[in-house]
Amino acid sequence: MSEPTESSVREEVRAWLEANWNPDYGLVEWRTKLIESGWGAPHYPREWYGRGLPVKFNAIVEEEFARIGAVGVAKAGIRTLAAATILDHGTDLHKEKFLRRILTGEDTWCQLFSEPGSGSDMAGAVTRADRKGNKWVINGQKVWTTSAHKAHWGLLLARANWDVPKHKGLAYFILDMKQPGVQVHPLKQMNGHASFNQVFMTDAMVEPEMMVCDVGDGWTVATTTLMHERRGADGLRSWAQASNRQGRIYEEEKAEIASTMEPYKWYPQRAGRVDLVMQRATETGRIKDPVIRQEIAKLLIMSKAAEWTARRARAAQEQGKPQGPEGSLGKLVSSHVARQAARVHTYLSGADALLTGEDSPMGGVIAEILVSVPATSIAGGTDEIQRNIISERVLKMPKEPSVDTAKPFKDVPRNIAASS
Repeated sequence: MSEPTESSVREEVRAWLEANWNPDYGLVEWRTKLIESGWGAPHYPREWYGRGLPVKFNAIVEEEFARIGAVGVAKAGIRTLAAATILDHGTDLHKEKFLRRILTGEDTWCQLFSEPGSGSDMAGAVTRADRKGNKWVINGQKVWTTSAHKAHWGLLLARANWDVPKHKGLAYFILDMKQPGVQVHPLKQMNGHASFNQVFMTDAMVEPEMMVCDVGDGWTVATTTLMHERRGADGLRSWAQASNRQGRIYEEEKAEIASTMEPYKWYPQRAGRVDLVMQRATETGRIKDPVIRQEIAKLLIMSKAAEWTARRARAAQEQGKPQGPEGSLGKLVSSHVARQAARVHTYLSGADALLTGEDSPMGGVIAEILVSVPATSIAGGTDEIQRNIISERVLKMPKEPSVDTAKPFKDVPRNIAASS
C-alpha cells in the first residue's frame, strides 16, 4: 500500500464527500455515516473510527469539507479532551463505549479536576475514591467545572491512596454525571455569565471498568488531558459557528452549537478580542494618536508572534511528536496578549470602557472584555504554574522546593474544611 500524499488524500476525501454528502441528513445520521467512513477523525486509528492518517492531513480534509459545505464530527467543548485522553490511555471498552458518541455529539463531557483547596495544585486533590465491594465510592467537591450542568460524563481525578506522596496516590475515572450522588450548582461570574459550576459528590458510584488507569497513574493521565487543553489555548482553535446554508442538517447543527457553546460564548472576550482593535481605533479616531499606535503595534506583534509559536507547535504535532511543554508556552503567551488587548481597548474607549448596556461601546462587549480577561491567566492552569513548567521542562532549571512531594499525603498539613 502506497504512502498517502496531500493530493491522494484530497482526491479520496473529495470523491467520498461528493458521493455521500446530503444536507437533508439528520446530524447524528450523517455523523454516523461519516464515522464509519473514517473521514470524521482521519488521524484516529482505523480500528477506532479513523483512517490512521498523520495529523498533518487533517487540514486538507477540513478544506474539502468546507469546500462542499459538509458538517464534521462534534468537536466543541470538553468532549475533544475526553476523546484524546481515552485514545491515549483508555481501554478498548472505553473506546468502544465513548468515542463514537463523542464524535456524533450525543454525549457531552466535563472535567472534574480543580477543587476549592487545590486549584493550582491539582495534585493536592482531596476528593476521595474508596473501593467498597466491587465499586469505587466517590466523595468530595470540584469547582470551576464548565458545562457540568449539561454533561453526561465527567473526567474525574480523585485520591485513592493516602499513604503515598500526593502525585502517586491519584486515580482517574469516568464518572456518570446523571446519578443521584452527583449534585451540580452554577457559579455566577462577575461578567454576568454562569458557565462554571460546583460539583458535589456524595457516595457517587463508579464501576471498576470506568477506571482509566491503575491507582498511582492518575497524575500521568491528567497531565495528558491538560496538555491537550493547553495546546487548544494556543490561539489557533477555530470558534464553532453555525452555517447560514439551508438544509435539515444545518438547522440541527445550529441548535447543537447554540446549546453546547452557550457556556463558552464569553471566551472570545476573555482572549481580549484582538480582532476588534483596528476597528475600534478607527471608530474612535485614536488611530491618529502616536502613543496609542505604539500600544496597538505592540499588541499586534505579540499576537502574530504567538500565532507563529502556535503553528510551530502544530507542526510538531503533525510530525507525530508527543504533547509537550509547548502547550504551556502558548497558554502563557495567550495571557500576555489578552492583558495587552484589554489595555488597548481601555486606551481606545476611555472611561466608556466601563459602561454596559445598549449605549456602551459595542453594546457592552468592551466592558465584558475587561472583566473577562483575568480568567485567561487562571483557567486551565495559572500563569505561575505555566512558568514553573517552562522553567523545569524547557529551561531545565531546578524544581521549585516543595515540602510535601515526598511525604505520604495523609501527613501533609492542609485546610481542615478541605480534608473533612
